[in-house]
Amino acid sequence: MVTLVAAGAVVASASPASAALPTAAVALGDSFISGEGAGSYQPVADLNGVAQGFPGWSAPNTNAFFCHRSANASINQAALPGIQARFNLACSGGRPYDIANASSGRDKGRQVKAQLDQLRAVAQTHDIDLVLVGLGSNNSSFTFGDVAEKCANRFIADAWTGWWEFWAYLNGPVEQAPCTAGDLATAAQLTAATNETIAAARQLLTTLDQIDADGQHRVVFQDYTNPLPFDLDPTYWEEDGRADDRDKFRALGAERYAAGCPIHRASLSAGHLFSQGLGTLVQSTRNTLAAEFPNDDLVFLDVQRAFDGARLCEKAGSPANALATPIRLQDGASGVFVTSLDGKDKIAIQRIANTCVTYFQTCQESWHPTAAGHTVLGKCLAGAATTAARAVTCTRQPDGTIVTT
Repeated sequence: MVTLVAAGAVVASASPASAALPTAAVALGDSFISGEGAGSYQPVADLNGVAQGFPGWSAPNTNAFFCHRSANASINQAALPGIQARFNLACSGGRPYDIANASSGRDKGRQVKAQLDQLRAVAQTHDIDLVLVGLGSNNSSFTFGDVAEKCANRFIADAWTGWWEFWAYLNGPVEQAPCTAGDLATAAQLTAATNETIAAARQLLTTLDQIDADGQHRVVFQDYTNPLPFDLDPTYWEEDGRADDRDKFRALGAERYAAGCPIHRASLSAGHLFSQGLGTLVQSTRNTLAAEFPNDDLVFLDVQRAFDGARLCEKAGSPANALATPIRLQDGASGVFVTSLDGKDKIAIQRIANTCVTYFQTCQESWHPTAAGHTVLGKCLAGAATTAARAVTCTRQPDGTIVTT
């Protein structure tokens, strides 16, 4: 309809204003975003749109519930002024592949739709103003779970068996030497993982620009927090007169397991090089895409120091004073976590370790942020959501204060 005005000009008549959509913050990516380790896991819609609650400890790990989307995840704890709704679309174990493809289409994937398909559904009812992305620690070359399992298993095998003994895990013998940087991810693997992550994030930004109601949104690329310190508190260096640089040290193995850090001290530096490599991966993803999408609001959030002073075994009294979950296993898919390995022989240790291999859901919370850890990460996100900077570092001070700069 048009209206003629006195001067002979033609202008469009006013049409009824459409109601503005409620604003939303959305989380995408893997376990450090979904809330793995933080408990209070919510039902997750599967490929058919059926909400899957807890299916039991012996259910297939492909079940959608084991995405472990937590009510305590950082996206739900962050103070985000102006945000009216929050959606957690991340999935524990998520890979770059899962952004544009159903996770079920790959090995060890879960029965959930592509995260972009889930995002499009949100955009039908909400104006997406903030997107938190955690991506890259799992990819076609390596996964965080495999890295953690490798180093912890080496320590446990070393603690309970002699160098001459056969250690028969389900997947074969386990080495007993500390992990090196090359054991976790080579330079070539990190390069491949970076390219894979950039490609997935590019699809995300392209989709956001197509579906966001007002075209205005900030995307925060968060990197990863190492659950372990650069060195263990001296309390955990030796037990019964034995350190971890000799053959067999069961008392020390039991002590570190109870504290949540079954790891060789010599493996810690390799673990931090791995974490730093992931940080570089995420920052490279953000910077590469910022050049390709100059009009998009992209922020890199560095959380590698967010748990300073509160990592597992960084101080005596772990794991109660840590912001990350201890490694915890079950003796069969029983739902009962083994908190002590005191007095257990190598056959029992083998059986317990194999439960994690057969039923990964029984141990997948290990070495992830706790609910308190996600509170910290929520504060980091709040700082990144409002800053004028394009790169933000989130640090925990000695008194526990969280600072973003």
